[in-house]
Amino acid sequence: MASAAPVKVDDVSTLGQRWYVLFIMMLVYTISIADRYVLSTLLGPISKELGLSDKGAASLGIPLALFYVTMGIPLSWLCDRSNRRTLLAAAVAVWSLMTTLTGYTRGYVDLLLARIGVGVGEAGGTPACNSIIADYFPADRRSMAMTIFALGAPIGAWLGSDIAGAVSTVHGWRAAFMVLGIPGIVLALIIMVTIKEPQRGRLDAVSDEKAPTVRETIKFLWSQKAAVHAMAGSGLSAFWGWGLMWFTPLFLQRTYGMDEGAAGGLLGQIYLVGGIGASLVTAYVVARPPYTDPRRIARLLAAVTALATIPSFLAYWTHDLGFAKLMWWLFIPAIYFYIGPAFALCQNLAAPRMRAMAVAISLLIANVLNLIVAPWIVGSLSDYFAGAGPANADSLRLAQMILAPSGLWAAWHYWRAGKYIVEDQKRAVGYV
Repeated sequence: MASAAPVKVDDVSTLGQRWYVLFIMMLVYTISIADRYVLSTLLGPISKELGLSDKGAASLGIPLALFYVTMGIPLSWLCDRSNRRTLLAAAVAVWSLMTTLTGYTRGYVDLLLARIGVGVGEAGGTPACNSIIADYFPADRRSMAMTIFALGAPIGAWLGSDIAGAVSTVHGWRAAFMVLGIPGIVLALIIMVTIKEPQRGRLDAVSDEKAPTVRETIKFLWSQKAAVHAMAGSGLSAFWGWGLMWFTPLFLQRTYGMDEGAAGGLLGQIYLVGGIGASLVTAYVVARPPYTDPRRIARLLAAVTALATIPSFLAYWTHDLGFAKLMWWLFIPAIYFYIGPAFALCQNLAAPRMRAMAVAISLLIANVLNLIVAPWIVGSLSDYFAGAGPANADSLRLAQMILAPSGLWAAWHYWRAGKYIVEDQKRAVGYV
């Protein structure tokens, strides 16, 4: 059985400083998710104004996703070699400005160009956050720290769903983008003024002086079987969970006659309460002594994901709104449960100076699957099932039901990661 990882003494930052940095990083992740997720909430009014099919609506997410994953690698390469604090502040400022400008667009092309800007900015955000957090918290506390960081996902989804839906209902969909974009510009200034750049690898037993190349990083990660399975599991979790949620606001509007405000309000409460609850439970569980053994974390991810796949299917199978709500209350928290531990597995399976790149590669896989592949599959299937007429509630329901079982595929990869993770983590950070 793996022994507990020794806590390396941190004589640079105080406990308060570490938690302050973690809180700011969580806020960055919050606005990132909100600015990304708001488009899903507003698909109904945007599609109506622009006359889009379901496949066309899915294409609205592609520009952000393409530039997010394309710019992720070079920006993470820069992140592993430069001041991460400065890069992060610039990234937050860019994507927040472009989110705000989305509210001033007047056509399909304008909207696509604005979302490209959001994608370019967001590409520099999460890898920098992950790398900074890893140098403020030792290996045996990273699962806990990354789970607190992951609280930004449910809070951001709530902002991008409930708040954005409410603003759109009253003031129009363009106003929702403006409301979500401006706070990020303020946060970028706070990062520049209050966050200090930590020394890389200072809390690890293994520390590289020279940052590896992209090729060396990919070669190292490919040799880590646990990393391959963990990244595959994380990517497929995003494909399954976020892929289903992309069209869920539109599904509610079509199936149950809601407007974007009502649909956003229903889902927003589950994101906020269920998502935060799941994240806090995860942080508590993985902070317990038994979970210093990384195999337990991998198995926990596998079990939760497999079990949550059942309600993820039933939520779209049923025609009863009350039952569907119950299923979403069981399913949606699970798509937050995996984020923190999966990020931590990725951090602990990569050497210190390749962490930003490792996270970028993991995010590339996840975002191609959940922002491009999953919406395209669901949108295309929905249009196909609708036949000659426009896509409708029944066609979208069938498309969602086909995607739902993919959660079992993600669970299998987490389970396989547990077989190799002890030795692979020792090789990456020097101890388990």
